[in-house]
Amino acid sequence: MLGALIIVFREVIEAGLIVGIVLAVTRDVPRRGYYVAGGVAAGVLGACLLAVFAGELSNALEGVGQEAFNASVLIVAACMLAWHNIWMASHGRAMASDLRGVGLEVAEGAKDLTALAIVVAVAVLREGSEVVLFLYGVAASGKETVVSMLAGGAGGLALGAALSALMFHGLVKIPAKTLFGVTTGLITFLAAGMAAQSVVYLQQAGLVNVWARTVWNTAWLLPDDSIFGRVLHVLFGYVDQPSGMQLAVYLVALSGIFLATRAAAPKTPQARTV
Repeated sequence: MLGALIIVFREVIEAGLIVGIVLAVTRDVPRRGYYVAGGVAAGVLGACLLAVFAGELSNALEGVGQEAFNASVLIVAACMLAWHNIWMASHGRAMASDLRGVGLEVAEGAKDLTALAIVVAVAVLREGSEVVLFLYGVAASGKETVVSMLAGGAGGLALGAALSALMFHGLVKIPAKTLFGVTTGLITFLAAGMAAQSVVYLQQAGLVNVWARTVWNTAWLLPDDSIFGRVLHVLFGYVDQPSGMQLAVYLVALSGIFLATRAAAPKTPQARTV
């Protein structure tokens, strides 16, 4: 539930900021709300279609290389989460600037209102597609039921939409750097946990056999199927009996994503001392 909530919350916040920028810049443009709403609806519809096709693919492969398929989903989801952090760190400001530019052109009459709908639809479709892939990764990890994922996704959607609305109307002021810094850290741990979980499926399929010995056993202290163990598993990838390969993949993924995200972030100019 927590994994789904964090992922959906982050993506809704990003989509909400995009919609907020467009609405703010085109505040005085008549009927701009209809076009923005249409763009949101088109993006959501596209993400839903992607979810249907992904579900059909999963059902078609059920029982035939299911472990390999689950591992592939987890690996792709972990890579996408990592790339998402890195891309947002390096392109977040430029994207916001581009969106403001499109909004100003529409407000000045240089572009048709259809441009707003297209920009919003593409943004929502991108975020929605990432949600679909990431939730399939959470499902493939085997620690979340469908009900808990739906509850977490609904909670993330509600919280993200509410916070986006409050921030747009100026009722709540949270620095974007702080908000995305916290969620970026959580997503980094989620991605590392997914990468490590993919090793379990590859070992079950007999595709990975090196470093298969259990490194430690803390099931007596904190089993990963307990309530607190599940929370730690979702948030930080905790496993009570990890293999050597699981631990190695987790540490490499965690450090690699952290360093790459930090390197991609634009450097703030230092003030000169006279």
